[in-house]
Amino acid sequence: MTSALPDSLQDLETLPRMPAWVGSGRAETLCDAAFCSGAALAHLHIVLHREAVPQNLLRARLALQAAEVCVGFSGRPERAGDLRDAVHLLRPGDLPGPAGEIYLTWRRAIERRVSIKVLHRVLPQRDANQIAVWMDAGQGGPVARSASVLAAVLMQDPRAETDAVLLADAALSQALGWSHVVPLLSFGLKRADLRKREADLQHACHRAATASAAVALQMAADLGRKAARLNAIAPKLRAKGAGAAVEMFLTRDAVAPAALTSLNSDRAARRFCDRMVALGVARELTGRDSFRLYGV
Repeated sequence: MTSALPDSLQDLETLPRMPAWVGSGRAETLCDAAFCSGAALAHLHIVLHREAVPQNLLRARLALQAAEVCVGFSGRPERAGDLRDAVHLLRPGDLPGPAGEIYLTWRRAIERRVSIKVLHRVLPQRDANQIAVWMDAGQGGPVARSASVLAAVLMQDPRAETDAVLLADAALSQALGWSHVVPLLSFGLKRADLRKREADLQHACHRAATASAAVALQMAADLGRKAARLNAIAPKLRAKGAGAAVEMFLTRDAVAPAALTSLNSDRAARRFCDRMVALGVARELTGRDSFRLYGV
């Protein structure tokens, strides 16, 4: 006799899986590429409305990947671990540095419902009216529209790669009816793609959307399973403030023990994180003996 799966795991078992032909790499024409990206985004659209998937955590993990790519566009060497350190180990009054600022920009972009007002807060160096003009630059389908936004920003400011791909992702998310920015194009595009225009740029954006949607689908399923395990053991965590701490793990890419203020002391927070690792529902992300970061 087998026991029934928890509802969250049953929901995960029914997540749509991307057909192999979508990511086969055979989309040689713009029409083929558009068809594949449409199929990939349709699958992702379903997943982004499943309660079993920790949506905030998924966006946070995608934002880290997007920031890593944008840091590379700027010619800097920092990788994901460096970006986590730059942001999560900040002390009051410290500056995160150029790479950390890029990561913070992406974190802010995914946290609130997408709108011109929010985008202006995320990119305060840009005029709100100019952002509105850029966001209205595209016509056609969601990916074609986002490609037009990307081209419009880079035409005016060729060095604004981060702003351009962020607004392109915002345009894509809006066109698809998603409430928040979901980073996709931002980590699917290559630096050489940003120099393309018109049909070539659209083709590159369709390929990027297809590849990135496949990564996001796999990530969503993985994070959903991990979130289900964490939620299952949460009632067993007796520490005062454990509920708020668990919620932080379910919404952030990485957590520093010092951020777990609900646990009342640094020592209690460190014990809590070590307990999570021992239970197999979290992992230590840095490999260090000190200044550690944890995540699901």
